[in-house]
Amino acid sequence: MILRELFYIDPDTRHVANDLRYEPQRDTSQLHRSDTRKTRLTLKQLNELRKSSEAHILEQETELAFIQSMYKAPPAPAA
Repeated sequence: MILRELFYIDPDTRHVANDLRYEPQRDTSQLHRSDTRKTRLTLKQLNELRKSSEAHILEQETELAFIQSMYKAPPAPAA
């Protein structure tokens, strides 16, 4: 996991937002060595994983567009 996946800075407000990301206060699944049963994911947890994945894909697409615009070939000079 990349650290910037945990912290999201909203480009409009320039404040840290936790939108569509992991929230530690909701993580109550502390496992101990004596826990031998397999944990089951709830629909809520699956939905949070899906939202986080979609946010990560969206960030990758915007970064790719930025990088493409940064390294694209310069326009041909007008003759």
